[in-house]
Amino acid sequence: MPSLKTRLAFRVIAAALVTTSPALAEEPLPQPREVIVGKGLSPAAAEERLLPARRYYAFWNTGKEQFAKEALAPDFVDLNLPEGRPQGVEGPLTASRAFRQAVPDLSVSVERAWVVNDQVISQLRFTGHFTGRFGDKVGDGRTINFSAVDIYTLKNGRIATNWHLEDNLSLMKQLGVISTH
Repeated sequence: MPSLKTRLAFRVIAAALVTTSPALAEEPLPQPREVIVGKGLSPAAAEERLLPARRYYAFWNTGKEQFAKEALAPDFVDLNLPEGRPQGVEGPLTASRAFRQAVPDLSVSVERAWVVNDQVISQLRFTGHFTGRFGDKVGDGRTINFSAVDIYTLKNGRIATNWHLEDNLSLMKQLGVISTH
């Protein structure tokens, strides 16, 4: 008999294919390498909570805005909104567009996801190559590789709030904005 983790992964993938818009149904949703489920949550409840997170991972992995629009609540709130970024769903869309101007091949992998009560905590790894523009910096193809942690609070099957912490120091060094010497 397959492990609980394997059964959970299969159910989440199956649910994603059924509940994602037809235009995105062919795009695989990123699967965390490891899923830790809080005590008292059934596998079905865990997969239900993980689905909007996986859609949001797919948004960051592909840049396809429909994934974010399906993952985020209409009244989504970024709990630590960076300066200059609009609040609400438009904030991550704006951030992704700007980031993809610098790193067009940006992708995300999900190292771990903890599903606890109405939250999904995600340990993310962003990678790509700086081949575009970031401010006055022109990319030279160098590798981009940094980590982030997101804490999503869910409401009605969507991400209502996000608290996030990115390793911006590593990113700025890799973009050549901050000297490494």
